[in-house]
Amino acid sequence: MNLQARSMSTAGINGKKRLVSPFVRRLAFWSLGTVGLATLGYYIGKDEIEAFDNEEPPQELRLIEGKTYKEYPIVETSRRGDGSDEGRERLVILGSGWGAVSILKTIDKDAYDVTVVSPNNYFIFTPLLPSVTVGTVEFRSVLEPIRRIIKRIRGSYIEAAAVDIDFEKKYVLVEKPGEGRVWVPYDRLVVGVGAQSITHGAKGLEYCHKLKTITDARSMRQHIMANFEKAALPTTPADEKQRLLTFVVCGGGPTGCEFAAELYDFLAEDLKHYFSKTIQDMVQVVIVQSQDHILNMMDSVISEFAESEFGRRNITVLTNSRVQQITEKSLIYTTKHADGTVDQHEIPQGFVLWSTGISLTPFTRLLCDKLPETQKNRHAITVDCRLRVKGIDDGSVYALGDCATVEYPHLLEHINELFSSAHSKDTTDITRAEFGKFVQSAAKAFPSAAGHLQSLEKNFSHFDVDHNERICRSEFKTMLEYVDSKLTALPALAQVANQEGVYLGHALSHLASLRKSGGLLSGPAEGAESHAERARSEELAIGPFAYHHRGTLAYLGRAAAADFGEGQAYRGSNLVAKYLWRSVYWSQQVSLRTRILLMMDWFKEMLFGRDLSKF
Repeated sequence: MNLQARSMSTAGINGKKRLVSPFVRRLAFWSLGTVGLATLGYYIGKDEIEAFDNEEPPQELRLIEGKTYKEYPIVETSRRGDGSDEGRERLVILGSGWGAVSILKTIDKDAYDVTVVSPNNYFIFTPLLPSVTVGTVEFRSVLEPIRRIIKRIRGSYIEAAAVDIDFEKKYVLVEKPGEGRVWVPYDRLVVGVGAQSITHGAKGLEYCHKLKTITDARSMRQHIMANFEKAALPTTPADEKQRLLTFVVCGGGPTGCEFAAELYDFLAEDLKHYFSKTIQDMVQVVIVQSQDHILNMMDSVISEFAESEFGRRNITVLTNSRVQQITEKSLIYTTKHADGTVDQHEIPQGFVLWSTGISLTPFTRLLCDKLPETQKNRHAITVDCRLRVKGIDDGSVYALGDCATVEYPHLLEHINELFSSAHSKDTTDITRAEFGKFVQSAAKAFPSAAGHLQSLEKNFSHFDVDHNERICRSEFKTMLEYVDSKLTALPALAQVANQEGVYLGHALSHLASLRKSGGLLSGPAEGAESHAERARSEELAIGPFAYHHRGTLAYLGRAAAADFGEGQAYRGSNLVAKYLWRSVYWSQQVSLRTRILLMMDWFKEMLFGRDLSKF
């Protein structure tokens, strides 16, 4: 009966039967959809799936028997033992952050014997740490184990921190607290150990939270819920409740602003359902910013938009204010007024986040002290345009991420050769057509200045002071001075470290390929001349690093903003902006696993709200 009815339903108006029933069409649709999603998932996470196809486990790291250096044993880092490692260099990567992981995901899997050294055996997706502090995202959803990442290249991992280095012997001394120290030999070394928070001379930072690690996020989450639960006790005095519910953020950068925004969302979307109106009315979120605007590294339009959004949400922003001291129950800060006068204020606090810039870690400070002639920057390791540490003759040590700063070439120092190459031999001035060709060639030679050089071409008339459609030497000098003034240090952003890691992964793979084919000097270089010759040959083989700014995002609590540079900015105060912000970070995940976990967390948050448990 059912089969007959189904057969009859396939007949059309004209009495002809359809070739395919609706049931079969639906079945085909869902089958094709499932296959399509599976295929998409495969290509998104292809590298990690292929890594699991390699069932060969990594070999155990061993000490070199009977060999020590300065009383410490030495690790054997050439591990495969099948003859395939002959002629392959040992690459040691210090750190497990954005730069290090980008190298590991980019480098050819058979190019080097890779050893990763880091005190944390996981990578953290740092832009989402503010979301972790209030339970929007769970801890493990922003973590990816390093051993999963290095399995593709059959690398090794040592859970330790670098404490010393010997450039001459090419040894790094690493230490696991309570487990002793060992030397790790290298042929090439990448330093990506990040940075630590700068103090700016403030006292009492032991009473502050910092948001650098997953442990920091867990501690902040516990502290936030503990304050709300204690404030809800009937035995807690009103003034103590007010103190407990005053949350202070020191620093108006992306991390500080996004934490304040996430905390507001937590209150507005979740806590309001479970805590009394009296408790809600006592909550204060205060941002203390030393500059005249928050998010001052972004376009001024976004800074003003952020301040406006925070004002609507009763988040207090104190600009031109500098923290002097933090005590167990209060925060002391000074405010500088337009007339130059300075006032001191004290506010009660139950929670302080310190997010005010970065400085050298003890290891990077030690590294710089060993190279006093070339490492004079107090905040980062100075590297050249190929990310090689300045002062290492053979170019075997690289640095990237927050611990490094790229030293840009000053175009004004090359004015003679640049000016001569720009104009024809028959003239002493540069025509507009000649200048266009000059910009193209100079952008290739100095990729870090390409954007600013191209802006010169657009503003040719502005620099052509005498309006004769030609650029003389003095006008050309003004142009180069303008470009040099625009070449500032790269910001401490995840996308900078990511691009540096991708560049270095490709560069190292290319060098390994050239060495294997005999296109580069191989073997240990002896003497300063040999070191310089080797560095020069590698410099010619790989181009310089060029950073391409892809925009800076900031979540502002049911609102989001993005700065794309050159005056292009996006601002939105709706759910579309919120989910656009989330989609960007979802697409930047390093694995299919974390993408799935993030989707599940956001779906749970939408259905059930954030978890209020204190554990």
